[in-house]
Amino acid sequence: MSKSKKTEFRPDDFVVYPTHGVGRIVSIEEQEVAGLRLEMFVISFEKDKMTLRVPTARASEIGMRGLSTPDLVEQALATLKGKARVKRAMWSRRAQEYEQKINSGDLMSIAEVVRDLHRSDDQREQSYSERQLYEAALDRLTREVAAVSGIDEAGAQKKVGAVLVSRAA
Repeated sequence: MSKSKKTEFRPDDFVVYPTHGVGRIVSIEEQEVAGLRLEMFVISFEKDKMTLRVPTARASEIGMRGLSTPDLVEQALATLKGKARVKRAMWSRRAQEYEQKINSGDLMSIAEVVRDLHRSDDQREQSYSERQLYEAALDRLTREVAAVSGIDEAGAQKKVGAVLVSRAA
């Protein structure tokens, strides 16, 4: 393991881990795993009450990234205003695609899932699995909007909710 490659993330940085969303790097520590000394990011996900250790050498390979830029957040919010694009495939196939988009960690893909699964009051009821996917995508989106905008999650939910309501109007 070479020490020459400087890590791009530092303690107290917010990062996005593809399958878990926004977390904060608590520390960078060395650990011995299977006889090898590895440098690890220790990432805390407050809301999930979870701590994750990621080898620093594999962070970008895994898809871990810094927070989106404010411009990208604005693009994602603009995506929410668009018309829902629902394919005619079977639900199980669509659900898999939505799950992949959510777990990609890509903010634009997550915004597309929120846009496609959002239901206004006058539309038909969502199925349980549809609602689960929608809430997972909405949660990831609002957490990143909150972290980028420097506001709390409730404020981010209001901001995202206002965009979704304006679309329905």
